[in-house]
Amino acid sequence: MLSLPFGYTLMVLLVVIAFLSGIGITTIGPGGIFVTIALYSLTPISSAEVAGTAHATFIATGIVGSAAYLYSGEMETGASRAIATILSVTSIAGALMGAYLNTYVPRPVFGLLLGGVAMTIGGIILYRERRGFNPLYMLEAMTRKGQIILGILGFVLGICSGLLGIGGPVLAVPTLLLIGVPILLAVAVAQVQSIFIAVFAATGYFLQGDISLPLAVLVGIPLLVGVIVGWKVAHLVDPAKLKIALGLILLSVGPYLAL
Repeated sequence: MLSLPFGYTLMVLLVVIAFLSGIGITTIGPGGIFVTIALYSLTPISSAEVAGTAHATFIATGIVGSAAYLYSGEMETGASRAIATILSVTSIAGALMGAYLNTYVPRPVFGLLLGGVAMTIGGIILYRERRGFNPLYMLEAMTRKGQIILGILGFVLGICSGLLGIGGPVLAVPTLLLIGVPILLAVAVAQVQSIFIAVFAATGYFLQGDISLPLAVLVGIPLLVGVIVGWKVAHLVDPAKLKIALGLILLSVGPYLAL
């Protein structure tokens, strides 16, 4: 029996949110943030435990999501592998740094940062979708300049993800779309990167004693099921409507988290 500081009604709600978040992770990327939002806004645990527990679940989702997209062929090209490798390796130091910085962030400030990220991502998604999501810059992953840009992005994304307990795809997918990476490839690459971010961030939080294993199990299992369902959905439907819905939801919950 799970030993958690809340009742069965909240457990069921967290399971439902986790399942829907998993679908979002492998359809359009920024789905994992809803797990972090739910843990922060619905449970009494500290911000460090929110981030640590969320990252513990993202290890498994990253592995399953990466395997699914490898199977469907999105990771077969040299460019896709280069993007995944550079983002993943450079995000390691960022994830560890983010986990360390979290210890200095009070819970209200954590909510403010999480709300700000949610609103920013939601706004970018809606703005770029309205404009046709045309990239701001066309990245050439096999060039020296392109690889330097990817390295910087990986480090910064690692810090933000490690600090706030949000999965790599939450930030990586919108960012990759803005530099010209196709949606399915962006989601696939972000799954690989999320493994490295989650492993090293979770390690940092574990050493600090900030992971609730019972809560990670409760949330992690439906999250994994959602990831598999989401991968199938991503290859069957146009994600445009999902992007719009996601953007609106993120914009609406952002102010609540920041208050």
